[in-house]
Amino acid sequence: MSHKIAILGGSGYTGAELVRLLATHPDMDIAALSADRKAGQPMASVFPHLRHLDLPDLVTIDEIDFAEIDLVFCALPHATSQVVIAALPPGTKVVDLSADFRLRDPDAYAKWYGKAHDAATLQSEAVYGLTEFYREAIRDARLVAGTGCNAATGQYALRPLIERGLIDLDDIVIDLKAGVSGAGRALRENLLHAELSEGTHAYAAGGTHRHLGEFDQEFSQIAGRPVEVQFTPHLTPANRGILATIYVSGDPDAIHAALAETYAAEPFVIVLPQGELPSTRHVRGSNFAHLGVVADRRPGRAIVFAALDNLTKGSSGQALQNANLMLGLPETAGLMMAPVFP
Repeated sequence: MSHKIAILGGSGYTGAELVRLLATHPDMDIAALSADRKAGQPMASVFPHLRHLDLPDLVTIDEIDFAEIDLVFCALPHATSQVVIAALPPGTKVVDLSADFRLRDPDAYAKWYGKAHDAATLQSEAVYGLTEFYREAIRDARLVAGTGCNAATGQYALRPLIERGLIDLDDIVIDLKAGVSGAGRALRENLLHAELSEGTHAYAAGGTHRHLGEFDQEFSQIAGRPVEVQFTPHLTPANRGILATIYVSGDPDAIHAALAETYAAEPFVIVLPQGELPSTRHVRGSNFAHLGVVADRRPGRAIVFAALDNLTKGSSGQALQNANLMLGLPETAGLMMAPVFP
């Protein structure tokens, strides 16, 4: 039996990525696509690269009959999802791609997002969507909160090391480069080609980036005490991809062994041979994440690298991976495509 799927926010980058992935999924059919300003338009006019697909036209959320839907992907802007999801029929399975349910503590949400949560009662119900570490909870969840793409990248590299006590928790530096699609599709002056191309710049420096809330939550929970990493993101003139370079105090051999052991049976997280460096070009358009470890020239220090596609493994691919679990389907269904190269 094929499951009927609705995508709310089908006119954004993550919505279009979900359509691309679901187009060849063996057990899911797209039954509804919503948009706000673009409601009433066919997807072919919004995303011409999808014109070969037989898709429903974009409609408003109010026009969707959710009684016919098995699972909803919510690819709406932050602070919008919480109101929409709270209004869905009780029992509706939802994978939310926004930031609205990532933080379990309402006070933490207010701190990082500057407003009180409008559906705080759902926060305790939501399961954090980092699939490889919350798999069993996700299977039984009604609401799954997709991670931030930057937060996912850093966690793949660091969670196993924190769990095993292999690194100094007060000496973690994450230097991260991200493609521009992570900023969404809305028009902004600083994202114009002339403003962005031929340059790379840091942003949200000094501990202001909202994904730090996820790092604080997850790393502190693992360690059993507060953990605050240093994190500086950079915007690069690339459409897709995230590369994190992470500096830690710890034994490089033990770090590599821990990562290799943790992910040995994982279908989408690949640990490269020690000394080999990952690249965003080797994961582009795929649901794979590549990790690498290099010994620093100073004894007792290591550099850990993580690369993934922010739109796929960092967002829509992760969402589909979680949806597969929620619907009792093979976790890898629709996701084993090879990266696009060159």
